[in-house]
Amino acid sequence: MDFLQLVISGLANGCVYGLIALGFVMIYKATEAVNFAQGDFMMFGAFICLGLTNTAHLGLNFWLAVPIAIATMGALGYAVDRTVIRQMFGQSQVAIVILTIALGFILRFAAGTIWSHEPVSLETPFAGQSITFGGVVLGVNEILIIVVTVILTVLLYFFFSRTRLGVAMQAASQNQLAAYYMGIPVKRIQSLVWALSGALAAIAGILFAAKGAIEPNVGLLGIKAFAAAAIGGFGSLPGALVGGLIIGVVEQVTSRYGITGLSQIAPYALLLLVLIVRPGGLFSQTQKKKV
Repeated sequence: MDFLQLVISGLANGCVYGLIALGFVMIYKATEAVNFAQGDFMMFGAFICLGLTNTAHLGLNFWLAVPIAIATMGALGYAVDRTVIRQMFGQSQVAIVILTIALGFILRFAAGTIWSHEPVSLETPFAGQSITFGGVVLGVNEILIIVVTVILTVLLYFFFSRTRLGVAMQAASQNQLAAYYMGIPVKRIQSLVWALSGALAAIAGILFAAKGAIEPNVGLLGIKAFAAAAIGGFGSLPGALVGGLIIGVVEQVTSRYGITGLSQIAPYALLLLVLIVRPGGLFSQTQKKKV
């Protein structure tokens, strides 16, 4: 029972990592850029929701604050692409990586200045609630994280496979020049991908904050999410989610049964092992070319 509880808790954490990793992969597929501020987007989205619900002057209902925070981060993601990333067109990928790292520092500084650098808790309607099932005590917040992630995964699948906008995003990610000649507004699509990634990051942040306290440096969880994306296969949306789940479970199990500090390096040791055995990741989409 103890092991099952560890696995469920690990799956809940892994869902958060997976949602952040989805943002990494979507931006990479659409623009071939890596947004190292994705974890900080997650953190900032959580703080926006916290500010809307916990601040004495606002005190909005939680269910009203959530969509506002998600929309705000979507707008921020769109604005970052339009005003910053698009101006880097023609620059090296290293320059964009450095730019997004700097953006992450700015977001962490802004969050600390506005809301404090001390850990704070997000007030939710289900805080402290639990369900006992077969001798296993499951936190409602953990169940909610897993359920929301499953629902989002299904919605994203139908969005990318059944809607015109989703198909256009896939086309632009696979071949930008061909998509442009087919009349697809590639630049606008890329901005929408950044907006969608920002919204996903906000959802991940709210789910994470519902499970425990947050502070600005929580944005550094993006490093684990990056590892999850690499484990799953950088370019595979299902792989990003699976990579996050694997890291979440491994982290919890090694924390309980491993030596002190092993859980901190376990995700990166796993990443190293996967890259040695399968360099493209578990769900590699790399195809061999015939000469």
